[in-house]
Amino acid sequence: MDSKEFLNDILVQTSRFEPISLAEMDGVKLMDRMDVKYLIPLALLPDILSDAIPNYRILEIENSRLCLYKTLYYDTAELSLYKAHQNGYMNRYKIRARNYVDSNLSFFEIKFKNNKGRTLKTRIKQQQIVGRLTNEDSIQFLQKTTSSIDPNSLQGVIWVNYQRITLVSKVGAERLTIDLNLTFQNDNIEKEYSQMVIAEVKQERIGASPFIDIMRKYRLKEGAISKYCFGIISLYQEIKQNKFKKHLRRVSKILAQHDHIAANYLTASY
Repeated sequence: MDSKEFLNDILVQTSRFEPISLAEMDGVKLMDRMDVKYLIPLALLPDILSDAIPNYRILEIENSRLCLYKTLYYDTAELSLYKAHQNGYMNRYKIRARNYVDSNLSFFEIKFKNNKGRTLKTRIKQQQIVGRLTNEDSIQFLQKTTSSIDPNSLQGVIWVNYQRITLVSKVGAERLTIDLNLTFQNDNIEKEYSQMVIAEVKQERIGASPFIDIMRKYRLKEGAISKYCFGIISLYQEIKQNKFKKHLRRVSKILAQHDHIAANYLTASY
């Protein structure tokens, strides 16, 4: 079964959620948070969304509930930010420029993962995304946020693009992001993962969550590679990736699970 057919089912399920606006989401920005990630076969997502409807609202922007994100990640020529993750460093950065297409907003963003497992995100608005940090506001923001990274050493290395469903808990400070149609691209290669979904639970402290309960129901285990690192090892085959081999095995398992569900769906349809 083609992924586009499952996407139709997904759109049907998103239409059933109670909406929430960007303005209403101000209370759950969670710029300082704990994250739990999951890999999900695309074919399971319609059922998962259906189960989530009683407990979550869905972000709606300009009548769209499946929003397009385009992100350029910066690194050094030696990919030192990627290697910090690969080498297991606990205090590490990701630096990116992101265009929130549906809301027509662009930000320069810095994500810091500290040695306590917390993710801290800071950002400033910018007019456009460029391959080198030439905007003085972005340079000063980077220097103020981290003195350990030279702005002149950074260059755009990969685009990570996807469509996102954002769910917000009706009762607590919890936000979910569900990313579909994940595409990685550099100057030479483009790779798409249309049969797999990356979901992320974001809370101030990881605790009770209806979505985590849904993941247990479908026997989906916590753990997923960061989209930036996944993109790097997808496009740069020669790069060291030992730390991520278990995640790559999980990706292969999820893709196979999607194919199995899709084949059974087709059999049942006939």
